[in-house]
Amino acid sequence: MISFLIHLCIPDADNITSPKVREAYGSLCSFVGIFLNLILFAGKFLAGVLSHSIAITADAINNLSDAGSSLITLVGFKMAGKKPDPGHPFGHGRIEYISGLIVSLAILMMAVELLKSSFDKVLHPVVTECSPLILAILFASILVKFYMTFYNRRIAAKIDSAAMKATAADSLSDAVSTTVVLFCTVIVNYTGLMIDGYCGMLVGLFILYSGIGALRETISPLLGEPPSPEFIESIQNIVMSYDTVHGIHDLIVHNYGPGRVMISLHAEVPATGNILELHDVIDNIEMELRQKLQCDAVIHMDPINTNDPETLALKEHTGALLQTLDYIQSFHDFRVVKGESHTNLIFDVLVEPDCKFSDEEITDSIQTLVHENDSHYFAVLNVDRAYC
Repeated sequence: MISFLIHLCIPDADNITSPKVREAYGSLCSFVGIFLNLILFAGKFLAGVLSHSIAITADAINNLSDAGSSLITLVGFKMAGKKPDPGHPFGHGRIEYISGLIVSLAILMMAVELLKSSFDKVLHPVVTECSPLILAILFASILVKFYMTFYNRRIAAKIDSAAMKATAADSLSDAVSTTVVLFCTVIVNYTGLMIDGYCGMLVGLFILYSGIGALRETISPLLGEPPSPEFIESIQNIVMSYDTVHGIHDLIVHNYGPGRVMISLHAEVPATGNILELHDVIDNIEMELRQKLQCDAVIHMDPINTNDPETLALKEHTGALLQTLDYIQSFHDFRVVKGESHTNLIFDVLVEPDCKFSDEEITDSIQTLVHENDSHYFAVLNVDRAYC
């Protein structure tokens, strides 16, 4: 059904980098979610009233809250699709993350309320009833929720949406919780065991676990998570496809929401090159990044000496020394400044993300290593921390 609706309602469905297309996906899935959850709420609430089961009634209320969560997601996608304005020059894309956060908090609140009501049912058990109609409603609900999990996950992966991932996690928790409720209803009917409250608590714990997982998924991009390795590789492949560029470093990706990404990096170019020609190459790279990755790029040119044999030999020797330090990832911007009494080797080092040493400790260790290897050389370095 969802594939048919996508084909019918989203003409440019494959252009997932477009904010308008993302908004269309989010709106469509939210409308479908509201519709299905309201139907499930009505059916399970009827089953809960007929059976006097706290687990079924709580599951019905959970579906009603899911309809509200889908409404929040819908509003989030609508607001995230707004164009930049003077107060928000980078757009409103992060509102999508905030809507996912609200959905996650709603899941947690529902879990806590379900645990409280189920515990009360444990203390004061009530005889429940079962009928073919009740079982049919619960079984149909499980099928619908698994279907909702499937399409929400598929769309979330396609458009890389934290809000849709949270909705998919919520749908899966609902499917599992309704399965537990179904088994509970059957067991109570055939054995007479008063386990309705215990099953309700089990459902509440599972929903709580799913809510915490969804919360982590949405908080991470709000705090500022690193870009995916695939995105970094795409940037590197584009930049390094130009013969004029000999290396890149200091890559920073600024994420202002899906489809709203800015990057900055340093590109190493020959120091002997024509400045106008090099500037034209950099402009072309920035344009290609914008066209292929839909991101705005700012590239700083770093001139390097590519012809002096002595500089190249010293660079290779320094690199061999740095390889003995396991916390050094790479080095760049290597320059040589000769003096009468000594020669300065000037460069930047990029350390591993999990390096525990301070910048001062790293600088002292490298300077000592270089000077002890050859007292004529002094290392003048800057320590870089990776953002990607």
